[in-house]
Amino acid sequence: MDKEEALQPEAQTHKEWRPKEGLLGLILKPIYWFKMLSNELHWSFVLGVVIVYGVNQGVSIGLSRVSTQYYMKDEQKLQPSEAQVYFGLIQIPWIVKPLWGLLTDILPIFGYRRRPYFILAGFVGVSSMLMLALQKSLPLSAAILSLMAASAGVAIADVTIDACVTENSISHPSLAGDMQSLCGVSSSIGALVGFAISGFLVHLFGPKGVFGVLSIPAGMVILVGMILREPPVHNFAYRRVSRKFVDAGKAMWIALKCRDVWRPCLYMYLSLALGLNIHEGMFYWYTDEKAGPAFSQEVIGSIFSVGAAGSLFGVLLYQNVFKKHPFHHVLFWAQLLYGTSGLLDLVLVLRLNLRYGMPDYFFVVIDEAISRMIGRLKWMPLLVLSSKLCPSGIEGTFFALLMSIDHVGMLSSSWAGGLLLHILNVTRTQFSNLWLAILIRSFSRLLPIGLLFLIPRSDPNASILPTEMLKTKNRDEILESENMELASLVNSI
Repeated sequence: MDKEEALQPEAQTHKEWRPKEGLLGLILKPIYWFKMLSNELHWSFVLGVVIVYGVNQGVSIGLSRVSTQYYMKDEQKLQPSEAQVYFGLIQIPWIVKPLWGLLTDILPIFGYRRRPYFILAGFVGVSSMLMLALQKSLPLSAAILSLMAASAGVAIADVTIDACVTENSISHPSLAGDMQSLCGVSSSIGALVGFAISGFLVHLFGPKGVFGVLSIPAGMVILVGMILREPPVHNFAYRRVSRKFVDAGKAMWIALKCRDVWRPCLYMYLSLALGLNIHEGMFYWYTDEKAGPAFSQEVIGSIFSVGAAGSLFGVLLYQNVFKKHPFHHVLFWAQLLYGTSGLLDLVLVLRLNLRYGMPDYFFVVIDEAISRMIGRLKWMPLLVLSSKLCPSGIEGTFFALLMSIDHVGMLSSSWAGGLLLHILNVTRTQFSNLWLAILIRSFSRLLPIGLLFLIPRSDPNASILPTEMLKTKNRDEILESENMELASLVNSI
């Protein structure tokens, strides 16, 4: 892509792909959509999103969630509340995403801003997964540190590709929803594949064996770093790095003081923190032979795979139905449904489904699909909104800051849920108060509806930030970013 091409306004480059009418048009619509994105945003961007979101995040999340849950339960013998807290600790590398964003934005390594960070992320992921897989009787502290390192590898790769997403959201604001849909579709399909095979792999190889399998997606991130073609940074003044860190910090602080930025940020944190996470209590109940339905590893994996399919359907629903609706309206109905759908767990735990002749597995599958679909519908507008809150020049760093706020919210939710399980004495074998935890969680999910006044009511396709915050200070830096692309191994030789 030429520099002049990269700077053309969206209105001059945008081309409408018009699929045929009827059934054929419906079948070909996703292909036309990918074609449009590849032409408008370059095929390398689309490929990078699919690899990072689809494989390194989607498939890995599907495999790691089930294997880590069984590892905590069967290998480390933890209580549900303890597992809940440790799962929160594993997510801490995602909270420091602004640090990874600052590094990738302002500190090139060996003359490149992106490639070394992909390679670093891949090596960290591979080494940590292999340690978990190959070390016998690993202490809990060492296991948690290894899982945190693996999480850090995924986070570093994520923040690098996020910079590309936010840059394109600024230059192509009307395609911001499409880009987030691409990320969501890739992640959901990858998670669907990961969850579908997770139970089988855990049964076949055990949790530690699956950790060894997880080194493969991390290795693919190394490959991305090797084939990434980007213009080298010449004569970079490393002495100015500290100054750039200070300038970036000031720019983020100025942006956060903007009313149009801090209000949505506050809502995003509170909406996640108030949705108490009691997943580990439900997982232990699912696998209990006395109080619960005693699901096997394969059944657990299949349940989560159906949930991933529900999440994918939520992305497609947002893309085709709700993308052009105001954020405020979508979030209101999504939050309302999110709270009420949580009561399905209450029906299951109280065994009301059996009174009406509905098998546990059938009911859990419906519950998981509906809950994940609504959760994704609630998450998609927040992602699109986040991409529109990033000032030009620090897009990657600021988007990472917004995502870290989200992860602080999820960490708060996880720890608050663990505390709730502990207070209600929900243990490995005691689930008599689990129904009360579900009831409290469902009610807390409704509370963010009262905070929707923090969300802008503007057109979702329009820019939210003031014009001066969208202007770039350095033309050359933007040219470097716009010309970055993935190249095939053949073309790179």
